[in-house]
Amino acid sequence: MPDADTTAAKPLTADRLVSLDLLRGLTVMGMILVNSMAGMEGEGAVYPTLLHSHWDGVTLADLVFPAFLFMVGVSIPLSLRERPGNSVSPSEQHRRIIWRSIRLFLLGFILSNIWWFSDFSATTWRLFGVLQRIGLAYCACALLFLWCAPKTRLIIAGAILVLYWPINLIPALDGLPNDLWQRGHNFVASVDRVLLGDHNYVKGPEGYDPEGLLGTLPAIAQGLIGIAVGELMLRSGGKSVTRPLLVVGAGMLAAGILWGFAFPVVKDIWSSSFVLVTSGITALSLAVLHLLFDGHLMTGVRGLIGLVILPFGVNAIAAYVLHMVTGSMLGWDLLLAPYHALSPSVGPELASFVPVGLYMFFIWLAAYYLYRRKWLVRI
Repeated sequence: MPDADTTAAKPLTADRLVSLDLLRGLTVMGMILVNSMAGMEGEGAVYPTLLHSHWDGVTLADLVFPAFLFMVGVSIPLSLRERPGNSVSPSEQHRRIIWRSIRLFLLGFILSNIWWFSDFSATTWRLFGVLQRIGLAYCACALLFLWCAPKTRLIIAGAILVLYWPINLIPALDGLPNDLWQRGHNFVASVDRVLLGDHNYVKGPEGYDPEGLLGTLPAIAQGLIGIAVGELMLRSGGKSVTRPLLVVGAGMLAAGILWGFAFPVVKDIWSSSFVLVTSGITALSLAVLHLLFDGHLMTGVRGLIGLVILPFGVNAIAAYVLHMVTGSMLGWDLLLAPYHALSPSVGPELASFVPVGLYMFFIWLAAYYLYRRKWLVRI
């Protein structure tokens, strides 16, 4: 995520890791893709891996948001580190972090409730959402980066992940029987039902908010893991960190899979095993991108890949916000006409990529304009 202090467009600096921007761009593209495919589900079938898991298990769609949170953590030591001639007082750093988090939360609240603002009687408002969780996790992780030593932060992350397991096993506040393998049957979901009432994303007696209150704790742990990876990349002094990233990523992935047999891998409660599995996959992906792109000229195939992905990565939040306010474009006849024409011959799953691809091209054009002008839209 860009180091951002205001909402104005600022000139783009050269002090960036290409692999970081590429992976951030891929995650934002993934978030737009899976949200758009969910919208296309009403028109016909889409590939299941592009939809979120009903409860336990991981699909491609489940990987993109935790990857983005991981990248938020990686970006923190890169953006908050001291630079020669650019010192900022601790109080000013704290002020910037807190106000940025508030802006992210408020922007997320607005985006989560666009339909409610237009018609109060049609639905209920929702407190939490994607940007709200990013804002809360960023605030906690950035402040802990300033306050704590690296080992202390890792101890905090580990403690959160370990303690979050028994927290889920506490009897539900509303008396629903506990079963971690059954949707909504756990203490974390019951906290959302009791505190938020009808203002949850998932409605009903088994309802909850997938970006709810207690689930933010392991999201913070995921950001702290990302900080450790960011510090590893800073300490490399220009040397390749591919091997340590591969080792760390494979270790987290293996640990998460094993833990998942007892504490299931569930995105909607951001289970500890889910944090390790998705952090492992993200670290492995970052290792591959670091090997292929960092330190290399962005020409040829690399340049083409960068042309497609980097505009999303450099202005990640701006691209996501644009998607949230223009998502209804997928209902336009202009985009759906080729889908209906191709669906009988190639199938609805494959045909759905046409309107989604056209829509994502629209988002890319806006992001590319900012990229060409070397502007960062800062939140």
